[in-house]
Amino acid sequence: MKFVAQRVSRARLTVDAEPVSEIGRGLVVYFGVKAGDVERQAEKCAEKIARLRVFEDDAGKMNLSVADVGGEVLFVSQFTLYGDARKGNRPSFTEAERPERADALYLYAAERLRALGIPVKLGVFGAHMVIEQVNDGPVTIIYEAT
Repeated sequence: MKFVAQRVSRARLTVDAEPVSEIGRGLVVYFGVKAGDVERQAEKCAEKIARLRVFEDDAGKMNLSVADVGGEVLFVSQFTLYGDARKGNRPSFTEAERPERADALYLYAAERLRALGIPVKLGVFGAHMVIEQVNDGPVTIIYEAT
């Protein structure tokens, strides 16, 4: 299981030109599930996202979490995080989990984040999404739960 978290001042997700989710200050998290991943990894990811200290305190140091700043998370399932482009130019996605299992783990991780007190907005699993985000920093963190 892997995620890419980006600190944003705002973000908006649409499907077929219709607004689906929107957040202000917070994190856009792209979440990928690898074949064989389990719930415990989803829990570890949720805990890491909730506790990432990537927001600046009054001294200008990254010491605050998304919860500390009253932020939100736009949580987007993204199987392409497990794209392998080592051979050729077209990525292989054989490492990505099957859609049914990936969706279940994606939703489980979102619920774990909510249980930790983080406001979470979702993407639409399997849909072609358009995401507009204003990166703040920029700050981008990549994490893989084993």
